[in-house]
Amino acid sequence: MKFLRDLLDKQKPLFQKGGKFENFYYLYEAGETFMFSPKHTTGIKGAQVKDAIDLKRLMITVVIAMLPCLLFGIYNVGHQHFLAVGEAATFGDKFLLGLQLVLPIVIVAYASGGIVEAVFAVIRKHPINEGFLVTGMLIPLIVPPTIPLWQVALATVFAVVIAKEVFGGTGMNVLNVAMTARAFLYFAYPAQISGDQVWTYLGDKTPVDGFSGATALGVAYQASVDGEIVTTALSSHNTSIGDNLYSFANMFWGFIPGSIGETSMLMVLIGAAILILTGVGSWKIMAAAFGGTYVMGLVMNLLATNEYMALPAHYHLILGGVAFGIVYMATDPVTASQTETGKWIYGFLIGVLTVIIRVTNPAYPEGIMLAVLFMNVFAPLIDFYVVQANKKRRLQRATV
Repeated sequence: MKFLRDLLDKQKPLFQKGGKFENFYYLYEAGETFMFSPKHTTGIKGAQVKDAIDLKRLMITVVIAMLPCLLFGIYNVGHQHFLAVGEAATFGDKFLLGLQLVLPIVIVAYASGGIVEAVFAVIRKHPINEGFLVTGMLIPLIVPPTIPLWQVALATVFAVVIAKEVFGGTGMNVLNVAMTARAFLYFAYPAQISGDQVWTYLGDKTPVDGFSGATALGVAYQASVDGEIVTTALSSHNTSIGDNLYSFANMFWGFIPGSIGETSMLMVLIGAAILILTGVGSWKIMAAAFGGTYVMGLVMNLLATNEYMALPAHYHLILGGVAFGIVYMATDPVTASQTETGKWIYGFLIGVLTVIIRVTNPAYPEGIMLAVLFMNVFAPLIDFYVVQANKKRRLQRATV
């Protein structure tokens, strides 16, 4: 490490003011601060709060919290493929096949987004922040494993530029960047982001007879159209490769088709525990969002006019990417509500809107995407009225 530190110190004058590469100073600084803690100290006199946390550690903590979903997702990609083609395989075979598909997506997401961040840093002459460490991991986890790599790059560039850099960069964005990338892919390339075959079958072998790669949400919607009880349709789906593929237990563990990181409720809950215990993620937003999802599921049961509305409320908690979206995206500290009361309102409405969108509008079966983006826009308004209400109460007490 001393050799690397000495090498960086030797090259630093070339990037400082007056040096040959002074226009690229912030690229040098990004590499230096990524490998070593910065030597900057405050020049402000007086009492200071000492804390080890900074933006880098904050973002690294979120990445660590996503690792359970990533590792399980890699295994599940291989597992679903071998199920689709009707072949037995070892744990290692499944994991290696999954890694072969998932790793390029992660690399492309980080590379394309990193290039955009570097370009904007050079043009605007500002430091490269660590915010993209999280976004670059989130994007691969919310796409199917068979998505073309050029679409991953295009969506990442679009999201970083439109949802982040045009607002001023890290900490200034209104919309969640990763969810914006997902929305871009959903509306621009729907055939590659949804459908029966994009989730499990990798194209190099013929799937078994009667196999369908439809996601649980797709099966649920089709059951409602056919007038079939949704839970029955889920449990009887893909009987050609095994019974109860979409049983409640199987969906909780995550051994089902879906986007790379969203299938396992268990892995998401492990990530949620890491975020809550480290103080990085808001437990209030998570609790409110899960509560809103469940409550709206109960309301739909009371108003049920079709089988989808009659789906037991607890199924909504594990269907699709609800849990993943709530834990890793709804809690984004930049785009979420900042006030404590606002967090309860913000989270609850995300859960409510998710169920409304997925049940009443079959064009958007994954309601969490639109719900999070919609509430991102309204988060500042929620905080505004929470603050105004607090000021009004204080003024009334002062008058008394």
